[in-house]
Amino acid sequence: MRLLRFFRPSHQHTAFSATLLLMSAITLSRVIGYIREAYIAYAFGAGKMTDAYVAAFTLPDWLNYIVAGGTASITFIAIYTRFLAEKREQDAQKTFSIIITVMTTVLVAGTIIAEIFTPQFAGWMFSGFNSEQMRLCIHLTRILLPAQIFFYVGGVVSAVLLSHRLFLLPAFGPLIYNVFIIAGGVVAGRQMGIASLAFGALVGSIAGPFLFNAIGAAKIGTGYRPSFDVKNPAFREWVRMSIPLMLGVSLVTADDWILRHYASKGIGDIARLNFAKRLFAVPIAILGQAAGQASLPFFSRLFEEKKFTEFAATVNASVYRITAASLLLTGWMMAVAVPLIDLVYRRGNFNFADSESTAIYFFWFSLSLALWSCQALYARAFYASGNTLTPMIATTLITLASLPMYALLFRTLSITGLAIASDLGIAANAIAIATLLHIRGMVSFAGLNWKELGKAALIGVVSGGLSHEVMRTIALNGSRRADLFALALGSVTWAAAVAAGLWLLRSELPADLRRKKPAAFPRIAEGGAAETLATGREP
Repeated sequence: MRLLRFFRPSHQHTAFSATLLLMSAITLSRVIGYIREAYIAYAFGAGKMTDAYVAAFTLPDWLNYIVAGGTASITFIAIYTRFLAEKREQDAQKTFSIIITVMTTVLVAGTIIAEIFTPQFAGWMFSGFNSEQMRLCIHLTRILLPAQIFFYVGGVVSAVLLSHRLFLLPAFGPLIYNVFIIAGGVVAGRQMGIASLAFGALVGSIAGPFLFNAIGAAKIGTGYRPSFDVKNPAFREWVRMSIPLMLGVSLVTADDWILRHYASKGIGDIARLNFAKRLFAVPIAILGQAAGQASLPFFSRLFEEKKFTEFAATVNASVYRITAASLLLTGWMMAVAVPLIDLVYRRGNFNFADSESTAIYFFWFSLSLALWSCQALYARAFYASGNTLTPMIATTLITLASLPMYALLFRTLSITGLAIASDLGIAANAIAIATLLHIRGMVSFAGLNWKELGKAALIGVVSGGLSHEVMRTIALNGSRRADLFALALGSVTWAAAVAAGLWLLRSELPADLRRKKPAAFPRIAEGGAAETLATGREP
């Protein structure tokens, strides 16, 4: 019965149960996402059409980022959560209505402008495309652009649900989105070609992120009345917090854009990089994304209640557990890259040579798993405090400074250099945000469990190295049997090495990962109940 309550849409979650729910939902969504990517690889391979399809998401993503930024799930949650804590439900709903009305109008106007200037943008961004690819990219981009309106409105509505600690419906929005992309290809792929995926994505953005959340919000009594009251104090506060996110460019988002820009010069390079990055995004989503989404309302509540010591301890506990788990998993991901990629993607038009290239990129991306995961938590710690300007300036400067590095490594190491540049860039991004939190006295480095993190790093290196050496005895030549045997042998070796390492070093990590209320976590009082923070738009 308790498990059934856990999956009720109306169930109010603790931070721990919210993280578990989001991890479960995101894991399921990534399974569907894998089926989506596997279908694309099977049906279209890694060629010109797939490059154009992946590239077509760039302008829509850019529009959403520039106009909306992270304002739906980040700044709005901070304001809405404060209103709920102060029992100002009417003010919360009024602010919700104003933001929806104003930003939908802005996004509609932006979409129209983007539709008009799509050819110019695509010609500048993807200069390596031939005329056929360019026409297809423009066509697909224009199909995808209107989806950003529904993504944004759905994001604001989901923020309302998250602020009420209702996590189920927002968690399953991306899953529905992925299902519609697959359905579009299966139903209309033969008639419409790869454009069927774009139409599936458009319909999926309406059905999943928008409609699913809107139904949930209506059921808890969230009302909407069109309003352009731009003089409303809460709306102006939201604008003040949101502008830095709209104007700044974080490498977390820009990395994909930069990779696509340089990779457009080769046939299939965008597709292979994308396949590697999407598979790499699975553990990022399960670890970092789930933790980040679940933690923000609780971070915001702690900061609003001025429980700064508990706030710092909660952030550090989250970062420690997510980072340690990521360090262990990195060893496995790097060791089994080739058989894993080959089993996941090789079928239809995606051949073994494509698998080998994609595995190299996946290998290098895997090196930065811990950095991608922890930066999501550090960033939300800043956002919970209402300070979006400082991280915006820092991440924008890092993004600009990283551009020559991408260019240099691309010239010297080709596509592999882009994956390495991505690692270096996200490392700088994560370290910068963590350092700023430390300097400002918000989250001290001293609060991290460095001893256990060091153990996890050592075990990750040793277990990954042992797995790699054991797998070298198996010739990987495109045989499914060899892939399965290598993956199984490498995984068993890695698991045994990790278990042995944790036992020999007497690591506290297994107990910390199992414990709902670890010592590092404070009790967060709210209405007589205790909340605990567990460690923790789909690409």
